[in-house]
Amino acid sequence: MSFDIFVCRFENGEPATLDMSAAREVLEPHAVVRDPETDFLLVSTAEGEEAGVYFNSPTGITFNRFGGDGIMDLLAALLRRLDAVLVVPGGPTMIRQNEDRELLPASLRDEWPVVVARTGAEIDRAIRAS
Repeated sequence: MSFDIFVCRFENGEPATLDMSAAREVLEPHAVVRDPETDFLLVSTAEGEEAGVYFNSPTGITFNRFGGDGIMDLLAALLRRLDAVLVVPGGPTMIRQNEDRELLPASLRDEWPVVVARTGAEIDRAIRAS
């Protein structure tokens, strides 16, 4: 898929800092290209699936040109490790448990679908359904 999706954390409706060192621990073993100047990784799975990953700010990581079961599983592992949510612009916000809904900004809770997605397969289904 060639659109962008965003890994974020929220506390009390406000953006919260992501643990970027933990994010790198999850993603670095899969990196096939690194660009320290732009804080970019190209990650690849054993099946040859790829995704571009941008470490945008302390509160956001962007995935683009992503797809495949292995990438979705990697994304699910990242969300678990960071206790984060996945924001799909114009689509759902994916949370790991119902209680996480209260952490989101009102605009995400009220204006867009919020779905529980814990696995790569669940994330893929939610994106395709949007």
